[in-house]
Amino acid sequence: MKRSVLSAALGLTLAAGLAVLPATAANAAPAAPAAPAVQGYTPSTYAGSAAEAANNQAFFQAVMASAKAKQAANPGLATVTVTYDTANAPSFTSQISQAAQIWNSSETNVQLQAASGSGDFSYYEGNDSRGSYASTDGHGHGYVFLDYQQNQQYSSLRVVAHETGHVLGLPDDYSGPCSELMSGGGPGPSCTNPYPDGNERSQVDYLWANGLAARN
Repeated sequence: MKRSVLSAALGLTLAAGLAVLPATAANAAPAAPAAPAVQGYTPSTYAGSAAEAANNQAFFQAVMASAKAKQAANPGLATVTVTYDTANAPSFTSQISQAAQIWNSSETNVQLQAASGSGDFSYYEGNDSRGSYASTDGHGHGYVFLDYQQNQQYSSLRVVAHETGHVLGLPDDYSGPCSELMSGGGPGPSCTNPYPDGNERSQVDYLWANGLAARN
């Protein structure tokens, strides 16, 4: 399976989601960049779009820019901390916390940390025909949107961990096996694996290597 480490690759929408969540409406997410709706989308055949790939890359770049600012303030920083807030995704706080723990136990050069106020990126919840995705607000801030319907059909923890993988720079690979987190909904709803595989862990550590030294 060939994938460029720095590729934005196939897009952001993951056919994922799981436990039936309350239908209470949360605050609306920031207006997302235009992306095609995916009604009737079949995980095994959906290959993303150029718009989604662009959103993916823009999101990672926004988070990376925030991390670089931290590095500038702490030149000797070997591990970069990326902060997030969950105020607008109250139904998913448990899954978000678990996903952060999974990634933190998998990586050396970057760690995720909850913020009491505004973080480097935010989580939002609600209903969207595009499903769950990661994007930017166009002003240097990233966010992950978690769609209720997908989270009723697929493993919610896998959905959240997958979308968080975009925050850390990983592209989608819908044709991959269940053991690959970024294969998203490709393997079908029976796949509940929320852990990145060895290659994905290595890619993330490479992207965030030595306090972003490799990115300067």
